[in-house]
Amino acid sequence: MHLDMLGRLLSLGRAVLAVLRGQLSALCWNLTPLSLSLPFSGWRRDSARRREREQEWDGDASPTPTSVNYHFTRQCNYKCGFCFHTAKTSFVLPLEEAKRGLAMLKEAGMEKINFSGGEPFLQDRGEFVGKLVKFCKQELKLPSVSIVSNGSLITRRWFKNYGEYLDILAISCDSFNEDVNVLIGRSQGKKNHVENLHKLRQWCREYAVAFKINSVINRFNVEEDMNEQIKALHPVRWKVFQCLLIEGENSGEDALREAEKFVISDEDFEQFLDRHKDVSCLVPESNEKMRDSYLILDEYMRFLNCRNGRKEPSKSILDVGVNAAIKFSGFDEKMFLTRGGKYVWSKADMKLDW
Repeated sequence: MHLDMLGRLLSLGRAVLAVLRGQLSALCWNLTPLSLSLPFSGWRRDSARRREREQEWDGDASPTPTSVNYHFTRQCNYKCGFCFHTAKTSFVLPLEEAKRGLAMLKEAGMEKINFSGGEPFLQDRGEFVGKLVKFCKQELKLPSVSIVSNGSLITRRWFKNYGEYLDILAISCDSFNEDVNVLIGRSQGKKNHVENLHKLRQWCREYAVAFKINSVINRFNVEEDMNEQIKALHPVRWKVFQCLLIEGENSGEDALREAEKFVISDEDFEQFLDRHKDVSCLVPESNEKMRDSYLILDEYMRFLNCRNGRKEPSKSILDVGVNAAIKFSGFDEKMFLTRGGKYVWSKADMKLDW
């Protein structure tokens, strides 16, 4: 009788141990690394396996953040009337936190980072963005690192210190008529925006940085003929955007800009494009192409969803990880590829005559 009771107790104990072993195994399987150590050799295989497991658990694969636009500051020294990323905060992440987030994006599949604002050269007189550029190229080994700037604060010294790590510098220029630039708000004091553009073009040649121009086509420049000036500057790309309204940024009651007076019709935009169809570097982007095909990361490292005509933020990737945050980005990966979002974006592959 005692032996029979002992046998049953032993059987029950084995069953309990089996259950506990199974639960412990499941718990260990679900644990993910809590930190990322530098340098990054050897983590690609581990991170790929981790992404596969996360997709199995969630049952819904996240898009890959191949190309990310990090608007790390909203502050700017210009007052462009159609700006759709306005100075609603003065927050900028500490440098090491920004680096941590960029490392997470690299781990999730990022190949290209574009630093923007606001004006990225305002923070620490360009040292902040310079250190991030160097980190992304030297430590993360990203194929492409670029900056979008109004160009007014960039110095030759900055090129000397950081030019070798930068693939593309995009300068925003909406008109080659200085009066129009002043009317738009792309000006500061007596500094001539167009003259500065030519100076930056020369520095890009000297320091082997690919030069790009971004233009927002709006009511004040839609009739302009820019063929001669663009061909003379010879950028690797001339990105031409149709003026876009974003509720809460440049449109609506709580907006800091009133961009309605800058808006043009689709027909107006097409006429501008037709006038410049012989410019080989022209890359047009209508409102339809632009709205959902960019991965925009704000100053808190939150993805911004523009699908409803507003910028609705996800949770920060620093808090929930890239895969969890990117699901709320509204990112249209197909449109990203359709609009030519992936191109030869490393200066090592461009084979340009500097």
